[in-house]
Amino acid sequence: MAKANKTGKTKLHPTKNPISENVRGSMVELLQTHLATAVDITYQTKQAHWNVKGMNFIAVHELFDDLHEVVEDYVDKIAERLTALGGQAHGTVQASVENTILDPYPLELVKSEDHLKRLADSYAKWSKAAQEGLEEAGEAGDDLTEDLLTEVARGLDKSIYFLESHFQA
Repeated sequence: MAKANKTGKTKLHPTKNPISENVRGSMVELLQTHLATAVDITYQTKQAHWNVKGMNFIAVHELFDDLHEVVEDYVDKIAERLTALGGQAHGTVQASVENTILDPYPLELVKSEDHLKRLADSYAKWSKAAQEGLEEAGEAGDDLTEDLLTEVARGLDKSIYFLESHFQA
């Protein structure tokens, strides 16, 4: 979560952004969680990319690399939206560990099917949170954050489809 000041509010940088300070503060907190989760899933996907073995190795290896690039773009977009609202992006690996919604990725996975299923779980968990977040942003009247989280949720759903297609009959 974003660091709060003594009044319990998220500390924001001065900005001419027309959204109220209360809404900006709540959106910064929301986006901090999504930034942490995006950083986490970026490296969960790379972990799978580096360590996958088995049938269809090259196809799965390349899929994981492609998914990594997509999610890495979300990291940047989320951080930039957060800072445009006057927040301070907490985008380090350490901050991610403290704020991600995802479960730790098992380091012992090797088989492609195991990586595919585990990543599908992580992507689905973040997708659900992104959909909830876009509703929260809509209710707060922050159309741009709602739009960003819609883009993220749409991309995550596509990634889930790519992952699950390997083990669905």
